[in-house]
Amino acid sequence: MQRHKRRIATALAAVTTSLLLSLSLASTPAHAASHNPIVFVHGLSSDSTSWDDWIADFEADGYSSSELYAISYDWTKSNVTTASTLSTYIQSVLASTGASKVDLVVHSMGALNSRYYLKNLGGTSYVDDFVSVAGVNHGTSIASLCGWLYTSCKEMQTGSSFLAALNSGDETPGSVSYAAYWSDCDEAINPDTSAELSGATNVDVGCISHTDMNNDHGVYEQVRDFIS
Repeated sequence: MQRHKRRIATALAAVTTSLLLSLSLASTPAHAASHNPIVFVHGLSSDSTSWDDWIADFEADGYSSSELYAISYDWTKSNVTTASTLSTYIQSVLASTGASKVDLVVHSMGALNSRYYLKNLGGTSYVDDFVSVAGVNHGTSIASLCGWLYTSCKEMQTGSSFLAALNSGDETPGSVSYAAYWSDCDEAINPDTSAELSGATNVDVGCISHTDMNNDHGVYEQVRDFIS
């Protein structure tokens, strides 16, 4: 009889342990065991679909669709306006996922509004990794072709007051991990090294066109490894 009681007690203990473990796992937020949500920010004359290839690549490498967010915004407006839009968007991503921080992956002019958000709108508290892909971080002479049309383009011109303020002091503020990937034959950024950021991990990826930088699989693999 005593042996039978011990067997019952052992079985009950095993069931209880299993139940408690299941409850513990069920109460753990999904993001805790996976990745930071990634927010992708496009550039001038583009939209969120410019990230379709990389989003598919991230999903193939184990990210879920609920961890990948590509914002669309009115690229004709000032980068200051877009930075405010981005701030609201990131807060909505954090609220919906339960995460405390996101990773920001940006292309071209997206680097400017995203960096404004980091520097001036408290973004460093909500971003873990920041990746600039062909970012117009120090301007480009090419922007003179459209600067008379759009405020955002005027802000990209080398020597603009917007860039002077953005790049004053620390170009990589806060505890965010920064990386800047740039091409040595980028037809949209002149000079090519304008895409670099002081204080960041700066990587010359070779000769890749500006529009291909955020579609190229080799660049993707480097970005994936940096934020993982």
